[in-house]
Amino acid sequence: MTTIDVGNLPFNATEQDIKALFERHGTVESVKLINDRETGKPRGFGFVDMPQADAQGAIAALNGQSMGGRPLRINEAQERPQRPRQGGGPFRR
Repeated sequence: MTTIDVGNLPFNATEQDIKALFERHGTVESVKLINDRETGKPRGFGFVDMPQADAQGAIAALNGQSMGGRPLRINEAQERPQRPRQGGGPFRR
């Protein structure tokens, strides 16, 4: 399974819109659009999970394609580096 990072999405794009776009290039396992924690409004990016063979074709075909007047930025998602825990909180010594 490959996770694809989909950026520069129009703010009115839905998970169904993204799924339909990627299904033209293979099997879509899941779609997750990211919303702002405080406002709940879309942040303009998300993730799509596809089998690796389908994902590479979808990335090549869709990167730079226009959606809602915005050129999509599509690439394979990279693991986030682990941030060191800060401790903190109300029980500091």
